[in-house]
Amino acid sequence: MSLRTLPLLFLNLGGEMLYILDHRLRAQNIPGDKARKDEWTEVDRKRVLNDIISTMFNRKFIEELFKPQELYSKKALRTVYDRLAHASIMRLNQASMDKLYDLMTMAFKYQVLLCPRPKDVLLVTFNHLDAIKGFIQDSPTILHQVDETFRQLTETYGSLSAGEFQLIRQMLLIFFQDLHIRVSIFLKDKVQNSNGRFVLPVSGPVPWGTEVPGLIRMFNHKGEEVRKAEFKHGGSYVAAPKEGSFELYGDRVLKLGTNMYSVNRPVETHMSGASKNAAARTQEYTAPNPLAKEELNLLARLMGGMEIKKPCGPESGFRLNLFTTDEEEEQAALSRPEELSYEVINIQATQDQQRNEELARIMGEFEITDPPSRSASKGDDLLAMMDEL
Repeated sequence: MSLRTLPLLFLNLGGEMLYILDHRLRAQNIPGDKARKDEWTEVDRKRVLNDIISTMFNRKFIEELFKPQELYSKKALRTVYDRLAHASIMRLNQASMDKLYDLMTMAFKYQVLLCPRPKDVLLVTFNHLDAIKGFIQDSPTILHQVDETFRQLTETYGSLSAGEFQLIRQMLLIFFQDLHIRVSIFLKDKVQNSNGRFVLPVSGPVPWGTEVPGLIRMFNHKGEEVRKAEFKHGGSYVAAPKEGSFELYGDRVLKLGTNMYSVNRPVETHMSGASKNAAARTQEYTAPNPLAKEELNLLARLMGGMEIKKPCGPESGFRLNLFTTDEEEEQAALSRPEELSYEVINIQATQDQQRNEELARIMGEFEITDPPSRSASKGDDLLAMMDEL
């Protein structure tokens, strides 16, 4: 088990979240001089991304994130992203948040599966950070926060062995196990089957430092090569041209982790039969767990590092729909298996003030007062979690 997996999981999923939000916000952009009060503009898009990235790379938050710790459960980690997605004027309802999380997790699962070497998950992370810096080119303070996180990644993971990276990759794959949600982009590109499982390629460059398969060498007891034999491997492999750069600036070579939404096309998600069957096995997320209390303490400490900017004044926030229409969003909420909807984690922080003083303080920061009414401009939907805490 690796205690260094959480930062990579969080940063890569966060990068995918930003790709999706940027894609949807651009799709709904209205020129500022023509936009109504409840419509998105380019200024709103930049503001949302800046707020979320600033929160995501907050110094205190990153310090907590990089402390050696076990992975959170899917439900606990989802709570962090719920909070992060609502760190700006944007508001998502339950169905859109479910779709957002599905897209995030399936994209990063695909990237982890296709990493040529376990160490390349770090290059995937750097690709996400490079793209995030592109979103905030006009914000030098936030750029500095991202660069500091990059340096911390290099310091933490730069000296790890191949075996330690293999443990990290194994932990990530265990986290994504039994998630088989169909995504339209993957289906159209024929990298995902109709059952939600990914198709692993049998072509392309081999991992850096390895040879193209097809040759067997035999050695004697002195270590001298005595014979060669060739075999058909059934693929179409080539040698890797060069190793990706692990520096702050450089050619990553690997394309995994770059923005796959840069080409404008609709993205849909559907539950596969395998995932629906797996819902019956998701009791680990809902049943009492003896480690749950400790996990929530860690989660609260992590979330306590977030600096959330609440909308103020008459502007209560924009509502963003990740579906094509409101009707599709409502239908998705009704058709999603209840076991696979991540709703509210209730942290009872006030039952014992002495033992839970810090947790209670953090939970107090989450309280949202004066929720916007239905007629309030752009902010319609607050997550139930935010109301309940």
